[in-house]
Amino acid sequence: MGMDDTSRTLDAVGPRLKELRQRRDLTLNELADETGVSISTLSRLESGLRRPTLEQLLPLARAYGVTLDELVDAPETGDPRVNLKPLPTKDGSTILPLSRRPGGIQAYKFVLPAGRDDDEPDLRTHEGYDWAFVLSGRLRLVLGEHDLVLGPGEAAEFDTRTPHWFGATSAGPVEFLSLVGKQGERAHLRAAPRRRLRGPDDDA
Repeated sequence: MGMDDTSRTLDAVGPRLKELRQRRDLTLNELADETGVSISTLSRLESGLRRPTLEQLLPLARAYGVTLDELVDAPETGDPRVNLKPLPTKDGSTILPLSRRPGGIQAYKFVLPAGRDDDEPDLRTHEGYDWAFVLSGRLRLVLGEHDLVLGPGEAAEFDTRTPHWFGATSAGPVEFLSLVGKQGERAHLRAAPRRRLRGPDDDA
C-alpha cells in the first residue's frame, strides 16, 4: 500500500468508527468509559478532524469486536472467508457481521436469547432499509402500529425510519438474518403483512 492509499484509508476511518458505534448503540460517553479514549478525541476521530494512532485503534477494535483490518477497512487479501467475530451487546444477544466492507447493503446474523411475551419494545428509528429473514425460533417484530411474530422461513422488509424493534418470544431463542442498506437500497424479496403473521404454533 502506497502513501496515497494509506492516507485514503486513514481518512475513511472516521465514518467507519461512527458507523460501528451506532451499530452498538453506544454514546461517546459510554465508549470513552469502555476504551479509555477521551470523548473529545473520539469525536474528532469520527469527524475526521484527527487521524487515529495505533494506541487509539487497538482499544476501539477490542470494544467493537473487530480486527484492525476490519476497523480501518484495509484492502482485501483475496481470502474469501468471512471473519465471524461477534459484536458484543449489552442484552446477551449475539450479532455476527457477514459482510466486511462498509457502504452498500450490510449483512448480519442475529441470535437473540428467549424473551418474555410482555417485553416492552424500545422502538428505534434511523435512516435506511432493513430486510429480515428468520432462520429458527420466533421473531417478534414491532413495526409502527403492527406487532408481528415471524416463524422460520418468513421475512419482512421495511423502511427503518418507521419506529421498530426486534425481540424473541417466550418460545425460546431466535436466529435471523438482517440485510441493512441505505435509504432506497432494498432486497428483492418482500413480505409486508397487513396484520399479525400467524405462526405454526398459533393453533396449538
